This record gives sequence, structure tokens and C-alpha cells, in this order.
Amino acid sequence: LSHLQSCTPIFPQNHARVAVLGASGGIGQPLSLLLKNSPLVSQLSLYDIAHTPGVAADLSHIETRAKVTGHLGPDQLGAALKGCDVVVIPAGVPRKPGMTRDDLFNTNATIVATLSDACARFCPEAMICVIANPVNSTIPITSEVMKKHGVYNPNRVFGVTTLDIVRANTFVAELKGLDPARVNVPVIGGHAGKTIIPLISQCTPKVEFPADELSALTERIQDAGTEVVKAKAGAGSATLSMAYAGARFTFSLLDAMNGKEGVVECAFIRSEETECKYFSTPLLLGKNGIEKNLGLGKLSAFEEKLVAECMAELKTSIKKGEDFVANMKL
Repeated sequence: LSHLQSCTPIFPQNHARVAVLGASGGIGQPLSLLLKNSPLVSQLSLYDIAHTPGVAADLSHIETRAKVTGHLGPDQLGAALKGCDVVVIPAGVPRKPGMTRDDLFNTNATIVATLSDACARFCPEAMICVIANPVNSTIPITSEVMKKHGVYNPNRVFGVTTLDIVRANTFVAELKGLDPARVNVPVIGGHAGKTIIPLISQCTPKVEFPADELSALTERIQDAGTEVVKAKAGAGSATLSMAYAGARFTFSLLDAMNGKEGVVECAFIRSEETECKYFSTPLLLGKNGIEKNLGLGKLSAFEEKLVAECMAELKTSIKKGEDFVANMKL
């Protein structure tokens, strides 16, 4: 079964209201298209600071049942969010060549804090899926903003790292001549550079690589975003593959909310699995978000070393997000 195949569920509750914040952007438009195409979505609410009426009008002509509404600018943000079950946040600025995800911090931190504040006010019980980078900091930002409003539920706030899993599946499949739709590589840690830790030892089906090849594959997965940034030569970062990954995660979440059992996705969340307050691991999803954190599982010596080496960077990024909210006036 394809990873993105969102079949009509056996469960009747597929009446989800989904909001996309940043719907006019490079990720937002293709993501909104994929969501409009799904039978799991009954209401698609599109928000951005520019172009949303046009994007909404365009998508509204597609012959699927999701009703599309467009909302433009801060005055219409509340209306975009009211009654939403899931909010996906691809808003923010993309990387340019030579930039790290952390270079986006100042601009995107403010955007994510503002949007999280609106979620806390208008749809405090919604599942919040943050795509905006740097995810290692924007998830602590979202969490701290929700806490300030007294509505924080750690089981409902997700940093979308799915693109790392999608890339790992694709690259492993290419090297081994497998169908990528049947490959599953858990990716743990964070969502930037060496905090991205693919667990090739836990791949299904089981695969093996010599040490040098494993090291090169791991680095390629970690630097895959930069590979796209360079190839786009100033025209942005990964948008189409990110939209696919964001849709995949959203569909998994909606399936689980509809009562489908055994839905597992990795995401960057509040965690007790390591010494880091936030960490991505495979999660069993359920009606209320995270049903169970499945943890790191058994790691190889190589993977254990990668985890140990990423801790300092991850902790710094997390603290940066927390400090940003502590110092801002909402």
C-alpha cells in the first residue's frame, strides 16, 4: 500500500475540518491540493497574508467533497481556525543557499508564535502540526505559547519530520532496488542536520550496508534538504516533497482520529525518552493524538553514537525556542 494512499476509511466519522496556515506559499499550495483531494477532509480552511482568495477559488472547483474557504490577513485568522480539528502550519520563509534552518529563526519564530497564539484562542483542542522551520525550535515555541493560555496538550502538538522518513525510504529503496512504498525507515531525533538520525538497523524490510556506505547514506538523509536548496539555486527549498510528507502525516493523524488502529508515524514532540525535552520517535497515533510513544527501540552502536552527538545541538535549539516565548509579549 502506498504511504500516501488515503483510502475512504471504514469508519463513518471522516468529517474533519482542516486548516492550512500559510496556504499560499510554496508548500502551502501543493499541500492544500493534496488535502482537497482526500475523502478524509470535509472542510478545508486556507489562511495566509496574501493570495488566499485566489488559491481557495481555484481549489474549490475540484470535484471532491471538501468545502474550501479562503481567509486573508490577521483579521480573518480567527474565522479560519474556528471549529478546526487539525491545523497544519507550513507558514514562514524558506531557506536560501548557504542558510541553515536556524538562520530562519527570527522571522519564523515570530510567525509561529503568532499563529500558535491564535490556535490557543480559537481552536485550543485541535491537533497542531508544525512544518515551519526550524522545527527543533518552533515546536517548543508552539508548546510554550499554548501553556501561556493554559491549553497545552502535549499529545496534540507535532513537529512534522515526515520528510526525513520519506527521504530515508526513497534513498534506501534506490540503493537496494526496492519499491519505496514498501520500505519503512524510522527517523528519530530532530529535524535539522545531524539531529536527523535514520535508524537503518530498524528498517523494514531488513537491509544491510557496509560501514562506509551506511555513513554516506546517513549523511545524505541528513543533508537532503540542503541538496534541494542548492539545486533550486536561490528559488527556495523543498516544497513539493514537503507537501507530500505533510499530507502523509495529516492523513495518518486523521485516520487514527477516525478510529483506525495501528497507525504509526514519527514526529518531534514533548518526550521523556531521552535527556532532551523534545525528541522525535515512532508514535502510535489515536483518537486523541499520541496514544503511545514507541520510543527509540534497539539501536546499533553507530546509531547510539549519532544520538549522543546530537544532544547538545538539540538542547540548544529547544532552549532557544523556549527563551523566545519567555521574552515575548503576547
